[in-house]
Amino acid sequence: MDFQTLIDAVKKGDVAVVTTLVEQGLAEGADPQLILDDGLLKAMNEVGVRFKNNEVFVPEVLIAARALNAGTAVLKEKIGDNASKIGKVVIATVSGDLHDIGKNLVKMMMESVGFNVIDLGVDVTADKIVEAVKTNEADIVALSALLTTTMAYQRTVVDALKEAGIRDKVKVMIGGAPTTQAFCDDIGADGYTADAPSAADKARELLA
Repeated sequence: MDFQTLIDAVKKGDVAVVTTLVEQGLAEGADPQLILDDGLLKAMNEVGVRFKNNEVFVPEVLIAARALNAGTAVLKEKIGDNASKIGKVVIATVSGDLHDIGKNLVKMMMESVGFNVIDLGVDVTADKIVEAVKTNEADIVALSALLTTTMAYQRTVVDALKEAGIRDKVKVMIGGAPTTQAFCDDIGADGYTADAPSAADKARELLA
């Protein structure tokens, strides 16, 4: 199949064309895994690079992600939910904080490079995060906080992971407007990034 046409359709956010191309590719006998890796995920990765370089912005990322999701929905029956997954990430905006745009962008970028992301939503307590890490056997916990009053709760989550005896089994990433590398180091987290595409790169780096 013509992967470049599929890539272009994802980047444009053309759900109808993406769906049709994926269905046609499967009907022609194309490898579902190749459609995912060399078509859908490659397109989203290119969008991520352009976003990182300020060549496209949040609306463009969102419409491309919608097209990506439409394509993967067609593939799911053929390759299952866990195909091409390089690790499991539990992501959440911490307790007391209701912001989710940044978290959602990070989720999309991580999924675009092959992570299986379990999104717990916003205003999530430490015990729920710990339980999700255990239940899903997560490789990474990604914590978002957009307020100076809630960023301290990221430390609470790190401490809760220690108390549960699983801190050494999972990497902790933090992000959000008030957070910094210095704060990351101070609370004992493993990674900090200032934007969503960098978060996906950092996640891969932590598991390398």
